[in-house]
Amino acid sequence: MSAGGTARSRRTVPPAPDVCPSWLLPLVQNVAEIPDAYRRRLPADVLAMVTAARAKASLGRDDREAAVLVLFSGPESGPADGSVPDDADLLLTVRASTLRHHAGQAAFPGGASDPTDDGPVATALREAHEETGIDLSRLHPLATLERAFIAPSQFNVVPVLAYSPDPGPVSVVDATETAIVSRVPLRAFINPANRLMVYRGELGNRWAGPAFLLNQMLVWGFTGQVISAVLDVAGWAQPWDTDDVRELDEVMVLVGHQGDAR
Repeated sequence: MSAGGTARSRRTVPPAPDVCPSWLLPLVQNVAEIPDAYRRRLPADVLAMVTAARAKASLGRDDREAAVLVLFSGPESGPADGSVPDDADLLLTVRASTLRHHAGQAAFPGGASDPTDDGPVATALREAHEETGIDLSRLHPLATLERAFIAPSQFNVVPVLAYSPDPGPVSVVDATETAIVSRVPLRAFINPANRLMVYRGELGNRWAGPAFLLNQMLVWGFTGQVISAVLDVAGWAQPWDTDDVRELDEVMVLVGHQGDAR
């Protein structure tokens, strides 16, 4: 799933300090800064195209809503210096290669809203359970981020930030939809060696966006943007080579050939 813009604020779930670990508080307390963090990592012409696509969808009264679960897991207390615990992780999936849309793409669990869903949190939790089998009783929603318009799919997507000290087992529920379900170490995203920029097709760098090359997946597009913004806002990001810009297909062939993705 590729580039997004942002619309009106949808932060409907207040922070829950009683269940939010200290190492996540800088992120939860500053979620309002994430839209600006998105924009800083995208070229101006991409933002202009997304804004135009969003306006066109709005004129057509296309209210396709979706939500994704951005689930952090890890200990309830972190290092004294406020850094990320070694065993903190982020839940991701890789879509099946046979799907019509976004085949083989890494993504947060989530999907389209159902008429019976009571808002984006309910959508994100339901979809995450359907995709990964995760025990929802172990999860604590913390905040919803501003919704983002995803131009290729024409969906308005709300990322739902959540935490679990121990989410329990997760796995692929339906192999026709999902190829991989993985709790990826958060340090794999922080590691500058795993970071780069990717662009699509023959459009050159105008489509370039932040990406993460791990041993099982290439995380790019909307998911890569969210994770990049999260690292920036939480203060976890380390200096990385933003001039390392590669074509998407060129990088995809490297998936599975990475070493230790920590």
